[in-house]
Amino acid sequence: MKIKKTYAFAFWTSLYLTIFSIILYYIIDFLLLKTPLNLKFLVLFFVIFFISVFVVIQYRLEKFIYQRIKKIYNEVSILDASDVNKTPITSDMDSLSRDVEKFAENKQAQIKRLNLRENYRKEFLGNVSHELKTPLFTVQGYLLTLADGALNDKLIREKYIQRANKGVERLIAIVKDLDLISKLESSDLTLNKQPFNIIELIQEVFELLEMKAKKRDIVLRFDKNYEYPVMVIGDIERIEQVLTNLLVNSIKYGKLNGATIVSIENYNQNKVLVKVADNGEGIEKRHQERLFERFYRVDKSRSREQGGSGLGLSIVKHIVEAHDESIFVKSDYKKGSEFSFTLEKVEKI
Repeated sequence: MKIKKTYAFAFWTSLYLTIFSIILYYIIDFLLLKTPLNLKFLVLFFVIFFISVFVVIQYRLEKFIYQRIKKIYNEVSILDASDVNKTPITSDMDSLSRDVEKFAENKQAQIKRLNLRENYRKEFLGNVSHELKTPLFTVQGYLLTLADGALNDKLIREKYIQRANKGVERLIAIVKDLDLISKLESSDLTLNKQPFNIIELIQEVFELLEMKAKKRDIVLRFDKNYEYPVMVIGDIERIEQVLTNLLVNSIKYGKLNGATIVSIENYNQNKVLVKVADNGEGIEKRHQERLFERFYRVDKSRSREQGGSGLGLSIVKHIVEAHDESIFVKSDYKKGSEFSFTLEKVEKI
């Protein structure tokens, strides 16, 4: 087993000092004072002196290096001196070098993560500002125009009031979505879990979005004919919201005259996997990791033209995770995308 270098240093230093002391004792006591040589005394002196010196040197070495290292940590503002106490202090310089390098790497990684979070925070605040500012200025513009005299013109009045109302509705939708996400993140939202037929729920969402899909000539359908119900456990209203958001996204970014296909398959013994696939634009790899961030948009100009709060996928992720389930995304750019999530199956009696 490898002996610590501090122990080796203390051992050899103690040995040299002990030998030197014995030689000095021999010179003074035996040669000069002519005292008879006592071997037992020499051996006892050797052992006691060696152990004492070894302990003192080892202790002082580690104490000295600990103080120096701690001083270095204190002087460098980026480091936290309290972290020194989390690991045993040693005077082995190789070990110390490795520890300090590892410590510095960890701190650099922390700084990188903090910078990344700060960039996300700034981007998020900018996105929130933009999303709220656009409908606010739109509503303000229509109201000011009406106040400046357009109120007397019946046609303009009705048109501008309708447009202002659309702006207000968008603001309400954004605020509601933000409130929902806040509740989901703080676990303040109570889920009403119960068994339901996922096939029936998907069919209802198909019917709800039928007109929206027809405008882009997109067909909403299952991958096959499901003859029997697929019973799952969850909050039916929230899962309906998940399906609606995923299907609305597939309609927005799906291929004209294309199709959105929903399928259900076994994920494992206790769960099913619900898939929503389209043959639309697809998503580049660099965007996929951030798809579920609030207000994150792949194509900002086109996304805002399509409408929506920019919170749909973020809500989907939070609802799925609130059910203790998982959500996945697969996409080939220019070929299509597939979003899928798991749900707990109802145990067969």
